[in-house]
Amino acid sequence: MNMTPEKINSLLSDCTLCPRQCHVNRTLGQTGFCGQTMELTAARAALHYWEEPCISGSCGSGTVFFSGCSLQCIFCQNHSIAVGKSGISLTLERLTDIFLKLQEKGAANINLVTAGHFLPQICHALEQAKACGLHIPVVYNTGGYEKISSLQLLEGLADIYLPDLKYCSADLSARYSQAPDYFFRAAEAISEMLRQTGRPIIDPATGLMKRGVIVRHLVLPGQTRDSKKILRFLHETFGNDIYISIMNQYTPMAQVSGFPELSRPVTPEEYRRVLDFADKIGIEQGFFQEGGTVSESFIPSFDGEGL
Repeated sequence: MNMTPEKINSLLSDCTLCPRQCHVNRTLGQTGFCGQTMELTAARAALHYWEEPCISGSCGSGTVFFSGCSLQCIFCQNHSIAVGKSGISLTLERLTDIFLKLQEKGAANINLVTAGHFLPQICHALEQAKACGLHIPVVYNTGGYEKISSLQLLEGLADIYLPDLKYCSADLSARYSQAPDYFFRAAEAISEMLRQTGRPIIDPATGLMKRGVIVRHLVLPGQTRDSKKILRFLHETFGNDIYISIMNQYTPMAQVSGFPELSRPVTPEEYRRVLDFADKIGIEQGFFQEGGTVSESFIPSFDGEGL
């Protein structure tokens, strides 16, 4: 799709990009759940080394962290930008240039973090960047709460999808993300992502992913049962057509003070139980994390670097 300024305005004047379907006119400065107008804002654009090995490699992933979020999980490590408290305004031309500059720095890919509410503008910038020589893979890095029609805007532009599948339980997704329909929406989104990319393609020379889907699941304290349901669903539904990344980096942040069950990290025993279950049901294409990931040092500084 050729994402023209007219098309951008059309999509944002009655915004239904995400499952919230707020129907606000962002072109007039109105904001919905994501907290963003049509003004494109981001908090950081730099090489990032803390993604899965096939995404970051040794050279780093060219990661752009966008401001705002249509999910806004209460425990989010990027809470300050998810709620729109950090960010620098960008023109479409500047975003195009950022993509090209990251490629010049040797980035393994362009990594779009929490970009769904800016998809029309980002698609335009990607089209312009590709016309100017952008050739590295594009990664769409998302919390998973997506609409199929919005993901289809990325067809031919995104090469790798990196969605979360956070919850199976509607009670949990309602409590922590105000999205009781999360599992249904994320599950159908992953199916669409896989339709677009096909099975994973890894460059044997570099170990870097060229195409495919990696589904991330962050284990939450006290929720190993829900984690097991998610892993079983992913394995039985998608098998080896996707990679699964099982994460233990949950870090209690200040904003979870009203949720006492989230006030502690995941214990080694909880994480081990989830990994043992993954092994038991036959998950082969996966990633797991070792000790030392529960730390705010893994959260980058949202200081406008690279913008």
